Amino acid sequence: MSTVYYQWLADADYQATWDYQTELHQDKVARKRANREREKTGDWQLESLNHHLLFVEHKAVYTLGKSGSMDHLLLNEKELTEGGFQFYKINRGGDITYHGPGQLVVYPILDLDDFFHDVHRYVRSLEEIIIRTLADFDLVGIREKGYTGVWLAANGMRPLRKICAIGVHLSRWVSMHGLAFNVQTNLGHFGNIIPCGIQEDSRDVTSLSEELGRPIPLEGVIPHVQRHFEQVFSCELDYSTLAPTI
Repeated sequence: MSTVYYQWLADADYQATWDYQTELHQDKVARKRANREREKTGDWQLESLNHHLLFVEHKAVYTLGKSGSMDHLLLNEKELTEGGFQFYKINRGGDITYHGPGQLVVYPILDLDDFFHDVHRYVRSLEEIIIRTLADFDLVGIREKGYTGVWLAANGMRPLRKICAIGVHLSRWVSMHGLAFNVQTNLGHFGNIIPCGIQEDSRDVTSLSEELGRPIPLEGVIPHVQRHFEQVFSCELDYSTLAPTI
């Protein structure tokens, strides 16, 4: 069973968090390359390759994936500044999304050599974590064909709605970026974008608090996500690593 080192980054700045996960990711890729070279020469003194899991609650920020369109950001630079929003173009898959207070963002930096070589299975596994977490709160999370993320089915009152967005990046089977789970998120901030590039009236965004009709703090959700991460990836979280000040 693999060990994954867990860190809670609280309300860390997006750029600082991105830099930190990039540092962890690049270090892991570099160690893999070094190990491959050593194996070729018969040197079996291999570098250790730790897995990492970062949980963070970001300050208000919009991020645009490499396949996204700037047209899906509905604010100009002045409006972003006045609204207190940051904006970044990043190297994950997917389109534009929002991160902010009340949203749990999860960044696994995993070497999938130790798990499985299947990008689709990896994304489905991230979805499964949130589907199981929603079930703990008596909600039925579903997958929507042709889309990533976790959704709640339409009913007589509301359309199909997205509660968790997913965007990942892999290099040499080492992952970064991850998922954003709306727990007690300000859903009004999604009105400044076309979330994930989806413009259909039959789809909307939601949060756990919105669905349950009461405030749900992140502290009440994090243990569920941690437990289901361990179950889905058949791993053990190690909580001994102190989070950096970023």
